[in-house]
Amino acid sequence: MTFDEFGFEYEIMDGLDAMNFREATPIQEKAIPVIMDGNDLIACAQTGTGKTAAFILPLMSRLLVSGNEHNKVKAVIITPTRELAQQIDLQFEGFSYFAPISTVAVSGGGDGHSWEQQKRGLTLGADVIIATPGRLISHLKISNIDFSGVEYLILDEADRMLDMGFYEDIMDICSYMPKERQTLLFSATMPPKIRQLAKNILHNPVEVSVAISKPNEAIDQSAYVCYEAQKVGIIQHLFAQPIEGKTIVFASSKVKCKEVAYMLKKKKFRVAAMHSDLEQDERDRVMLDFKNNKLDILVATDIVARGIDIDQIGLVINYDVPRDPEDYIHRIGRTARANADGRAMTFVAEDDQVRFQRIERFLGYEVRKNTLPEELGEAPAYNPAPIKSGRGRARGKGRQRGRGAATNQGGEQQNKNGRRRQHQRNKRRNNGDNQQQAANKPE
Repeated sequence: MTFDEFGFEYEIMDGLDAMNFREATPIQEKAIPVIMDGNDLIACAQTGTGKTAAFILPLMSRLLVSGNEHNKVKAVIITPTRELAQQIDLQFEGFSYFAPISTVAVSGGGDGHSWEQQKRGLTLGADVIIATPGRLISHLKISNIDFSGVEYLILDEADRMLDMGFYEDIMDICSYMPKERQTLLFSATMPPKIRQLAKNILHNPVEVSVAISKPNEAIDQSAYVCYEAQKVGIIQHLFAQPIEGKTIVFASSKVKCKEVAYMLKKKKFRVAAMHSDLEQDERDRVMLDFKNNKLDILVATDIVARGIDIDQIGLVINYDVPRDPEDYIHRIGRTARANADGRAMTFVAEDDQVRFQRIERFLGYEVRKNTLPEELGEAPAYNPAPIKSGRGRARGKGRQRGRGAATNQGGEQQNKNGRRRQHQRNKRRNNGDNQQQAANKPE
């Protein structure tokens, strides 16, 4: 199914055309008509299915039709983490390139300036608020925020939020909103607690479900475990010999995208950057040069490059480890198209090892690790800390308990156990002595 068939406003179609988005994914094909019809929705969709666009695009279309005459917050998107809130905000930025829709990301981790910026967006009536539960609750308690105009509430990764203990916060946030609204719930799983949440905040929801797609088997996936400073050297090594086909280098932000493109230009590579700061005619010119072989390398951010549809891409390089498996699958899916083979390489710096391990767990197998070129020196060991387990509690640094403790803590535990056993032996010995003394005592 193509995006032309959904009846989106022309501003949205212009944005989709600019990013070369043509075909909808299965979750988009199922969810978008339900949302466009105004129904509440429960969508079971794992990371990697295109679920974010499945709610962004119809939401944008409905906002464009209704307008925002009174400058009130019209839509609230709740997501579990700051990183995901920023990612959704970036996707809005790309899709709304031709649409007058304002968004504000509301999450913790910033300074006083970011708090004031978020407060302005909330009080002045940004069209869409993308927020983490805790930070939004803080604003609702302190700032004078009017949610009476909210018409849409979207919960993304709802199961993860409940695992993190946000159930009461979500219910509290809902109490500030009109009961007459459209509510959309996206979750990778459907345990009973999600059903209970849906029962409390949704009205006659339609349910849709899709399974995750895996990477094309024709893609040869590998990784370089390296230090940050070694990444440019790896690219130089890779391009010391001619590369068959074109190459896309993905960076996680437009700032990093510009930096990487600048570094490669200094190394005399034929390269250009593609990011959201470029005007549309600049994007078109870069893409035309890339298609016409005037460029060998395109350095791009996720939001701009997801729709790139060029068959001759032979190599995809993840200069940064993607934030989640969804981005990883979209990135490497740019190669091995039209029955061709392709390669995908990921540069895994020390701070990104846990993130890359999550991707490997999602894939269900370990990605092959390449040997670092000798001239670049030694590589760090690939030894990611254990991933969070259970109800959001981490097993690993700073959170060790019991037999899962680190080596030094294990030594302490052994010492404690030894002291406890010695105390018990002394107690039994004293009890025996007392009994013996009592037996020898004359009547």
